[in-house]
Amino acid sequence: MEIRAEHVVKIYEDAPTPTIPDLSLTIKDGELFTLLGPSGCGKTTLLRIFAGFNTLEGGEFYFDDRPMSSVPPQKRNIGMVFQNYAIFPHLNVRENVEFGLKMRKTPADEMKRRVDEILKTCKIEEYADRLPDRLSGGQQQRIALARAIVINPGVLLMDEPLSNLDAKLRIEMRTTVRELQKQVGITTVYVTHDQEEALSISDRIAVMKLGVIQQINNPMDIYLRPYNTFVASFIGFSNLFYGTVESVEGKTVKLNDDCILTIPELVDDVVAGQRVIVSMRPNEFTYAEKGLGMRVISSTFLGQNMCYKVEFIDSEALELEDENEIDEPMNYLQRRLADNEVVHIIPMADKVNVFTEDGEQSLIKGVTRNG
Repeated sequence: MEIRAEHVVKIYEDAPTPTIPDLSLTIKDGELFTLLGPSGCGKTTLLRIFAGFNTLEGGEFYFDDRPMSSVPPQKRNIGMVFQNYAIFPHLNVRENVEFGLKMRKTPADEMKRRVDEILKTCKIEEYADRLPDRLSGGQQQRIALARAIVINPGVLLMDEPLSNLDAKLRIEMRTTVRELQKQVGITTVYVTHDQEEALSISDRIAVMKLGVIQQINNPMDIYLRPYNTFVASFIGFSNLFYGTVESVEGKTVKLNDDCILTIPELVDDVVAGQRVIVSMRPNEFTYAEKGLGMRVISSTFLGQNMCYKVEFIDSEALELEDENEIDEPMNYLQRRLADNEVVHIIPMADKVNVFTEDGEQSLIKGVTRNG
């Protein structure tokens, strides 16, 4: 089932501005589409609109070509998986999974067949007679998934489903969610604030800020070619610097006298002297005798790499909420840099991204808001 939102508006009476001012998007049939953003960005509000728990103040959305804003929640043919599992503690696993089918008055033989099948698919058939309190958090979330899928919904809505699990179990359940979704082929809308989670499971991601979609694309393109500095800084981490277009023909951008980058993918309509912002991921650099000077503030060993918090001292680095940082993989580490040590680096010109001075739009060829 395709989901299409057209100029959706959501306004809460006590809010000074619209939670969603004007949102349009299309979610393809059968894809796992993630709404990603910080708290308060409107992602859960949009999910609740699809579910029928929130009303609209403007616009419309469609399941395939059917307008849905006036359809009662129970008639939308959706499955939902919540953050807190929302399973019944007094019912065993099989009874929990059967619940939606019983509400739909499914014949007993068909119900048994479908429940047996989904218990096996979700790898919880051996726990069919157990009560939820005798199961782990991951097993309980599998129950919630099975219950949502067994009714054969047209759309599966998942609201922060893994946030209550510990770190190791979250990683395991990411794989489970991805595999299950592909196996059953249900169009799935997945809400999370966890960037790594979104990158690991999604077909496409919509990055949101203040109710506005900043970029829609597949995980790799969102990470490698963000549309603006918000996406560059929210998905992973980026060091940001002001620079100046030095040569239009040569596609060069100057960060300081010792660091002039040749960026062939720079768009053709930049002008010499134009102020821009250059973003560099923490591992997209090489050491040099001259370049961008940086002073090490602190270092942290993270197993696979060494993370340095740094201060750039001879370039116009943007002030961020967190300190700037660089990461060095342990298999390339020659020595650990000392606190207060000053070294120089050169960003990798083929990896960096370039944005307009206000940070709102990429100046790299082919990068669009809706990829």
